[in-house]
Amino acid sequence: MEVIFSERCLEYHAVGHPEGPARVRMLQHYLARLGYTFVEPAPASDEDLLSVHTSDHVRRVGTGEFHDPDCPNYPGIDFYARLAAGGAIRAQKRGGFSILRPPGHHAGASYLGGFCYYNNIAIAVRCSGVRTLIVDIDGHHGNGTEDVFLGDPGVTYVSLHRIYNYPGTGHASRGNCLNYPLPPRCGKALYVETLERALDDAGRGYAELAISAGFDTYKEDPLASLGLDVEAYYDIGYVLGDTKLPAFLVLEGGYIPEIMGPAADALLHGLREGGAGSLD
Repeated sequence: MEVIFSERCLEYHAVGHPEGPARVRMLQHYLARLGYTFVEPAPASDEDLLSVHTSDHVRRVGTGEFHDPDCPNYPGIDFYARLAAGGAIRAQKRGGFSILRPPGHHAGASYLGGFCYYNNIAIAVRCSGVRTLIVDIDGHHGNGTEDVFLGDPGVTYVSLHRIYNYPGTGHASRGNCLNYPLPPRCGKALYVETLERALDDAGRGYAELAISAGFDTYKEDPLASLGLDVEAYYDIGYVLGDTKLPAFLVLEGGYIPEIMGPAADALLHGLREGGAGSLD
């Protein structure tokens, strides 16, 4: 399958910040050794960004007029964030996996947060215009994605995440946003059982599956562990693939660089063997 990546996304970092380039560098190197094909995206346009974000938010990210302790005001961050959003758009069009940084699911229409500047997957889904099931397997609740799509009849948002953790949202479902908070280190059996139930609750009739692919649920992750081992991502992928929907993926979190590649490959294998569409 096509993996969307650019070396440019490795150029920025802050010492000690958990969302650093090593996690994506090691993911890309691992997938390259396995023979995955890489393509570079174009940055998202103003029109793309404004399909989700307010003009004031786009202006503030572009000019650096923001302050958030989790979102450093890196030089050129608007370009890197646009590139990541463009990667998500490319992934949606080609049924691929965008592994660029920064991530996106904590960015709402008018705010940034949680290492996220623009909401990559939301932009890709909004630009697609098709009825979409978004499944967020990052260990944190995607508050930004929920806020963007709450009440939107064309989208159902499903999130499995660690309870009582950043950003402090997602404790209960709201309308078309279905939330499944899980206890820390719950393990694979409960996670997979909950995912199967969540997909049943979401129903049918979707044209596409969009996956916010976070790997901070890994058992040793410092930020959002749900006690999963690498093999669990195959099972997660298989269950998602069993929807038989055309699928694309966008990278969110995951802060143990060494497991990013093996976990991503396991997830992709599970998706293919479960029967997801557009994953050649």
